[in-house]
Amino acid sequence: MTPVFTIRHYETIGSTNDEIRRLLLEGAEHGLVVHADEQTAGRGRLAHTWFSPPGNLYMSVLLRTGQPTARCAELSFVAALAVADTVETLLPRQMQATLKWPNDVLVKGSKISGILLEQVDDATILGIGLNVLEAPSNTAYKTTTIVANGGIASVDGARDILLENLRQHLQTWETEGFDPIRLRWLARSYPIGAAIAASAGSQPVTGHFAGLDADGALLLDTPLGRQRIVAGEVTQTTG
Repeated sequence: MTPVFTIRHYETIGSTNDEIRRLLLEGAEHGLVVHADEQTAGRGRLAHTWFSPPGNLYMSVLLRTGQPTARCAELSFVAALAVADTVETLLPRQMQATLKWPNDVLVKGSKISGILLEQVDDATILGIGLNVLEAPSNTAYKTTTIVANGGIASVDGARDILLENLRQHLQTWETEGFDPIRLRWLARSYPIGAAIAASAGSQPVTGHFAGLDADGALLLDTPLGRQRIVAGEVTQTTG
């Protein structure tokens, strides 16, 4: 069921995902959005902290899709597409947003957004951070913002555009399944055959990008054959 979004706005909060989780226990409905001007305990994937000063977009969306829990990981790709479309709307014409598995959104190779998906029983909490004015400088990867790339946006305006894009991609996912989402994601990501490395455990796995499996797992062609990566970090290499 494509949601009608209801927004709760906070000036300062620990974590928008944590607030959604609290409200979920109180019976919060499908489509609830928690939006904060600032987070004091923002979180990213793999237990990373998320830099959360005023001037950026921090929001979490509660989704009760009615789909099997096994399919809910696909919502990470749905969200990435919605964010990428939003970024391109806010940037000067001809500038493109690209995607890095599983859900990082990049502009000119620098990260501009992060997405955190958390499952609570049959509910999915979709956390999204988008750098509008500020970007962290103490990260192991390059970061950027909408404004640094010549874009003009208010945080509330970015939120509203993002929610509309999310609604549209959710509708596609619900009515047509994951395959059109997967194909749109691939069109924004590495070319097939690109040399990449995936940290899928204690040792990085290097190989060539072979696409996404039917459920969104990364496919990597290595000297030992094709490997299927379901979690981890990915970097593009020059091999």
